[in-house]
Amino acid sequence: MPQARAPYRPLEAGDPGRFRAPRELDVLVPTCDRPAELAATLAGLAGQEVDEPFGVVVSDQSQARPGWHDPAPGGLVRALRYRGHPVLLRHHLPRRGMAEQRAFLLSHSLARYVLYLDDDVWLEPGALRRLLTAIQQLRCGFVGNAPHGLSYLDDHRPHQQNGYEEWPGRPHPEQLAVRGPEWARANVHTAANLAHLTERLRLRPGEWRAYKVAWVGACVLFDRAKLLAVGGFDFWPQVPSDHQGEDVVAQLRVLARYGGAGVLPSGAYHLESPTTVTERRIECFDLVPTVPEADQVRQAAPGAAPRGSFRSATARVRPGRPVNRSRPAEANMTGDGPRRRPTLEELSDAVGVPSFDGQVDDATGGDAGSEQEFGHDRRPRPDPSVEPEQGRRPSPDGRIGPT
Repeated sequence: MPQARAPYRPLEAGDPGRFRAPRELDVLVPTCDRPAELAATLAGLAGQEVDEPFGVVVSDQSQARPGWHDPAPGGLVRALRYRGHPVLLRHHLPRRGMAEQRAFLLSHSLARYVLYLDDDVWLEPGALRRLLTAIQQLRCGFVGNAPHGLSYLDDHRPHQQNGYEEWPGRPHPEQLAVRGPEWARANVHTAANLAHLTERLRLRPGEWRAYKVAWVGACVLFDRAKLLAVGGFDFWPQVPSDHQGEDVVAQLRVLARYGGAGVLPSGAYHLESPTTVTERRIECFDLVPTVPEADQVRQAAPGAAPRGSFRSATARVRPGRPVNRSRPAEANMTGDGPRRRPTLEELSDAVGVPSFDGQVDDATGGDAGSEQEFGHDRRPRPDPSVEPEQGRRPSPDGRIGPT
């Protein structure tokens, strides 16, 4: 006769006040209706070896009971705690969109670094140490591991890997225009492209490379102070709840002020699970600025060199030419004849206005998983100036969908 199943032993959720403590790293995991995937994500974290114990915050927006009430994720929460990692569990309702969910997670951390990790990503051993090493050595605003889509391992796409460009040194700030030329950098994150690139580079054990990105989906490590300095996700009241692209806005803002990079090899693997969030009609970067106003003004000042896609609307003194202060100011400036000082609105236009889409998320494209849930499956509208292949964008399940 089969034995009766033992009753579930409830988990303590943890105290938010006690959790918020200065430590090196906190991992922030948004989740919703995905207990099996959450267990895999927590299993990857339990296998990480770093110098100091990291904290973990799980914010579950399931309408029914949260995922940690299932035995697998619950058991891994216990394993993490047993290994010395503080774990805070929050059942966070009502849903107000992913920007608010990410802001809620961030509000629970006082750590130096925060890793946003989607709930359908498994990290291989050593991935977390490599990301920490990278951000400490590069001293930029964020680094990321775009996840591999291993169901596409036999699908080689060299044309999508052409945009891979390594940083020769420390990343510098870049102001990227939404859907501008640098947007194509995200193609390298589709399907198994990063796995193929890593094989081609033949990196030695312990060796890693930093490369240029537009953004990274699913696994992004921020310098928390730098993320907060550009506003974090506090723009969430400005967007409706059925949005996507909140992570892109945050990364573009950090990129504009502090720089950022992808890291190879990637130790992140996408589970390619179906999404649980389907209402995502609004792109955040169509509603809120992707470059902080202070950075626009700073780079638009006379004599400032433009970076990224920013084109300065101000006239500049010719290099090496002394200014004759007895002459009108316009006479000291480059150009054909006097030039008026631009308005703030013109400076904003010079930076570029966010437009229709452009999200490419993690390696697994079409969004088969939490990448879609967390705002990554975005297909841009056709651009007649772009070749058909260039007009296609990676999707989280690894496919390149037509525009």
